[in-house]
Amino acid sequence: MRMSMGLQARQMQVQKLAPRMIQSMEILQLPTLALQERIEQEMNENPLLEQQDVDPTEPDRLDDDAPSADTRSEDEKELVVDNDHDNQDDFERLEKMVNDLPSTFDDSFRRSSNRMQDDADRRHDLMANAQSRPESLNDFLLHQLAEMDIDDRVEKLAERIISTLDARDGGYLRTPLVDLLSAGHTEEDLHLAEKALGIVQSLEPAGIAARDLSECLLNQLSPAIPHYEEMKILIRSHLVDLAENRLPQIAKKTNFTIEQIQEIREELHMLNPKPGAAFMETYVPNVTPDIILEQDEEGEYKVRLDDDRVPTLFISDYYRSRLQDPNSTTEEREFIKQKISSAQWLIDSIEQRRSTLTKVAEAIVEHQKKFLDEGPEAIEPLKMQQIADKVGVHVTTVSRAVDDKWIQTPRGILPLKRFFVGGTQTEDGDDVAWDTIRLKLQELIDKEDKSNPYSDEQLVDELKKASMTVARRTVTKYRKRMGIPSSRQRRDWSLVKK
Repeated sequence: MRMSMGLQARQMQVQKLAPRMIQSMEILQLPTLALQERIEQEMNENPLLEQQDVDPTEPDRLDDDAPSADTRSEDEKELVVDNDHDNQDDFERLEKMVNDLPSTFDDSFRRSSNRMQDDADRRHDLMANAQSRPESLNDFLLHQLAEMDIDDRVEKLAERIISTLDARDGGYLRTPLVDLLSAGHTEEDLHLAEKALGIVQSLEPAGIAARDLSECLLNQLSPAIPHYEEMKILIRSHLVDLAENRLPQIAKKTNFTIEQIQEIREELHMLNPKPGAAFMETYVPNVTPDIILEQDEEGEYKVRLDDDRVPTLFISDYYRSRLQDPNSTTEEREFIKQKISSAQWLIDSIEQRRSTLTKVAEAIVEHQKKFLDEGPEAIEPLKMQQIADKVGVHVTTVSRAVDDKWIQTPRGILPLKRFFVGGTQTEDGDDVAWDTIRLKLQELIDKEDKSNPYSDEQLVDELKKASMTVARRTVTKYRKRMGIPSSRQRRDWSLVKK
């Protein structure tokens, strides 16, 4: 094979995204609160950006007398950077504007008092809404331990045991006691560790620091509760049989009746298999709807973008004047031209986001009117490609538009992605959403004969009677995802004829 080196010219198409296009897509993807933060960041970095001060206590007013883009006077037209012609037209227009302005400008950029007050209010709200750190499981146990009068060595071992407990794991002791001791430990040290574990297990919540589920449940029992001795027998020897609903086998081995076992099982369900989980830090984010959906007097849905808190941006008059100041240096003028271009692109991107998000929301609402009118069982299959085709944009634009966006509807605040569901076809060729199938599946199981529950194969047949053709593996998958036990586990043995 002959090899050679040389230069060749080839023509090929490569798609690249300009930085401004990337910024525009990022703006589209931001939810309202994140957009506010982005605008604040841009305003801090770009001194040419100013925001219109609006009194939030005043009702929104539409200025019918405001001139449109086509009817604006020469002075009111947007400032556009034109590098090819050195902005000659804009310079003349700006010079006239500066001459007509009644106020003078300082040589330095000043933040308006309203903007400074807005920043202070925002910081105050953040501090006021900041959640205090909840007490951890370890702290809760250590506080109880500190109130006990015990040997110092035992207390240190107890503290070591507590340090290994994790609320996310339910508060179980997963580390062997021997691993908590030093390398040259003695039998006495191991005895002290067992004593320390007993002390930790005596603390609240009951069942904490157990080494397995059986020990966790046993530590929660009290001789005063009903069926105390029977519960100990079931916990120690028959937990798996209880989980699998094999009650006849338990009855055969224990001589308990089915009714007794069921009653004991109900008592067991009152125990906590993960006592430490109550101390998990749960974060529940505040959901602020980006879109408001309302019905007019005729019952028609109207989409409104809830962006009242998104400030209206404009380019600073001060820097417009600096651009025309004969004392401005070439570097200063170039800086201002660059920042004007950046500011105008941000303003246009925000407006494009508003337009795209509104169109996408309107198309979604139009497709899912039955869902909004009748409820979840009436939701229809919908893919993002369908909305993209209807709005006339790329499917990735729809994906960015609905990402992390919420809509306030008469049925509550829902994520926009909630309206996109897959589905299948009935025997009649009609589309049916998977959510509808899941609701029907739940309905069938709720109404089944508990002495002889439906198997997954029987559920397939029942769904077929409702014109829903679904594979058995699909029924099994959704049953498990919905947390519904198998037919054997759902059987009520007290209803089975003997």
